[in-house]
Amino acid sequence: MDAFVVIAVSAVTAIATLTLISTGLAVIFGLMRVVNMAHGEFLMVGALTTTSLVLKLHVPWWLAMIAAPVVGAAIGGLMEILLISRIYQRHLVDTLLITFGISLIMFQLAVDIFGTTPPGIETPLGALTVGSYSFPAYTLVLLFSAAVMLLGLYLLFTRTKYGLLARATAQNPAMALALGVPAKRINFFTFTLGCALASLGGAILAPMISVSPSLGQAYVGQAFMTVVIAGPAFISGTLLSAILLGGVSNALSQGATTLWGLTGLFAMAIVILRFRPLGVSASWKRGL
Repeated sequence: MDAFVVIAVSAVTAIATLTLISTGLAVIFGLMRVVNMAHGEFLMVGALTTTSLVLKLHVPWWLAMIAAPVVGAAIGGLMEILLISRIYQRHLVDTLLITFGISLIMFQLAVDIFGTTPPGIETPLGALTVGSYSFPAYTLVLLFSAAVMLLGLYLLFTRTKYGLLARATAQNPAMALALGVPAKRINFFTFTLGCALASLGGAILAPMISVSPSLGQAYVGQAFMTVVIAGPAFISGTLLSAILLGGVSNALSQGATTLWGLTGLFAMAIVILRFRPLGVSASWKRGL
């Protein structure tokens, strides 16, 4: 029974991790159809912001995590104004190439500023014990954060005027402009929101992972797979996708090795796309 509880916690942690690293990309790629290859670097920005504030300025870890999305939003907003706003509604390859260039610049800047192996922070809150097994109590923070992030995003896009305008602008920009929607401003806020969520995800994961400038490269592939498998319902689809991919990945990691877990994740994604090329939510009536 104790082992079952620990395995279940491990599985839910894997699902929460996929949710945290994918939510920002779900907004930018899932809703706006912008291939943000710099998504991994925004995860890195959040993690490095958190560790720097904790270690150098002795800011409490929870306050440092709140500051991380502010930094990510500032960088994302500047990126949107200077580059992304000029390529909306163009080919996906245009957004891919531009954001890939930005990711290289952000990575090199992080190496120059922080080095290749900056120090990390300890996992807060200690450990919880179940029989003869134990796991970090911070795991509960991961689960709670992932749930709140998805719920908050769902309420934002279904219960607010901004959410309605953002979905309208993404689905039919010409009609939205004809009806007087400030599409340029809406796109700016939506892209900035996606970058802030990515940085928040990186900040929340920072105490549990090895933080370095290459952090994003380790997670960006998993994030893209999760969002692509999600399909048009970029919130609820992302949750289901994280459950499917995270469950398979964790099962293989527990039974074999972490490498087999990652292999299983991508293999599962290939199988799903073979039978559901538009994603798991392609046939859903609701778009979120």
